[in-house]
Amino acid sequence: MLMTPEVWEVVWLSLKVTTTAILLGSLIGIPLGACLGLYSFPGKRLVIVLIYTCMGLPPVLVGVIVYLLLSRYGPLGSLGLLFTPEAMMLAQVVLVTPILAGLSLSAVQAKERAYWETAKSLGASPLQLVFTIVKEARKGIWAGVAAAYGRAISEVGAVMLVGGNIEHHTRVMTTAIILETRMGNFTAGLQMGLVLLLISFLFNSFLVIGVLNQLKTGRR
Repeated sequence: MLMTPEVWEVVWLSLKVTTTAILLGSLIGIPLGACLGLYSFPGKRLVIVLIYTCMGLPPVLVGVIVYLLLSRYGPLGSLGLLFTPEAMMLAQVVLVTPILAGLSLSAVQAKERAYWETAKSLGASPLQLVFTIVKEARKGIWAGVAAAYGRAISEVGAVMLVGGNIEHHTRVMTTAIILETRMGNFTAGLQMGLVLLLISFLFNSFLVIGVLNQLKTGRR
């Protein structure tokens, strides 16, 4: 399969939808996980259980829920987002936010005891305490971002339901692979899958290099 304009269009939309979903999910999930790791409040255990449960949400179930929300008679139907890239982004945000929150929580809890008292004894303010622990837990947090990105870009069930796999509009790499396979174009499907793997590999490579450079800088 040659990298035709149509293929580039599919690849670009996949990157756009997934990257936007990860950014939005990070804005919600990472602060939520950090707060859960650092502070105690009534009902905290229940919130943590719900987050860990949602980390394993079936993508098709998420797709059905978002579909019902955005359908004509749903509470958000007036927005007209069903079968648009925005609907796909919303479905992916629902999928990745619990992953980002849960892994950020684990990363912060692993560093909390070791650094909280030390930073506090040095006269750090509450905001500085939080910033210090989150900074020290960044390796685990970035690992959560990598896991969430891999989950989002390889997702097919939810984006198929809410996006509709419409050519030149909502067709992404995973739905294109399904279409090519159903049409018997196994070679094209495999080649598109290799492109998907290459993008995931490059993203994780840049992420690992960035984390290692940050850790080296922090040790100097």
